Amino acid sequence: MTKLLDRLPKVRGEYRENAPLAPLTWFKVGGPADILFRPADEEDLMDFLAGRPGDVPVTVIGVGSNLLVRAGGIEGVVVRLGKPFARVEVDGERVMAGAAALDVTVAATAQKAGLTGLEFLSGIPGSIGGAVRMNAGAYGSETKDALISARAIDPLGHAHTLTGDDLGLAYRHSDLPEDWIVTRAAFQARVGNPETIAQAMRDIRDAREDTQPRRVRTGGSTFANPPGGKAWQLIDAAGCRGLRVGGAQVSELHCNFLLNTGDATAEDIETLGEEVRRRVRETSGVELRWEIRRIGRPAAPSSSGDEA
Repeated sequence: MTKLLDRLPKVRGEYRENAPLAPLTWFKVGGPADILFRPADEEDLMDFLAGRPGDVPVTVIGVGSNLLVRAGGIEGVVVRLGKPFARVEVDGERVMAGAAALDVTVAATAQKAGLTGLEFLSGIPGSIGGAVRMNAGAYGSETKDALISARAIDPLGHAHTLTGDDLGLAYRHSDLPEDWIVTRAAFQARVGNPETIAQAMRDIRDAREDTQPRRVRTGGSTFANPPGGKAWQLIDAAGCRGLRVGGAQVSELHCNFLLNTGDATAEDIETLGEEVRRRVRETSGVELRWEIRRIGRPAAPSSSGDEA
């Protein structure tokens, strides 16, 4: 039987078989990728997509901040954009950022250039590719408020430049097809006072530290806020604060955060999230929508007992 690796096109980047993904996610759980691909640059990524067999699935992951990888790992090829996709540049009142650039890095670069309007990014634990795909937001602003355009590669390796209207950005949503890969984005900022901008970013940092769990294994905000409501309030009202399943726990500090207390499995975390959704549905009638992206195969069933 031909190995998957032997069927893939030659690249200048790196392929790795059976690559552990848990260390790449904030939850620190989950199975391996059949193949992990780190492209050398955008052209390398385009060539890979153009040359890959059509039956080989491709999954893109960012910095793993809002990602839950199931224990069975991920089929096919997982693409992770690295340093070549993390550049941030300023041109007048515009900020251009690669998809792998951390949101907080983009905010800090704008601040140093005396540009305001991107401070909210410092409150989002993720990278620009994910921010564009899910229209990430925090502290009263969303990605769509500042986005000029994004560049994305389709499954055949063709590049497209898309505006916010093209992307259909809405609350924690975009119309970008799952199999398109964002590689960079351009944002509109405006001239401001560097110290005023820095203070706004410090205020965001302090607010996060006061209200959200820090320096723990978590995936960030678990559920999107329902129309006209707050997910955490519904979760709290349903009696879920501190609720546990195995090594997974609903945060006592902010109950829209799930925690890996040290020995949680991906199944523990997902089961806990579904129990929270069930209790909220029963107490309020609201169907919470996962904001955390859950991907991969479930754990293989364990065999037990003697053979006949």
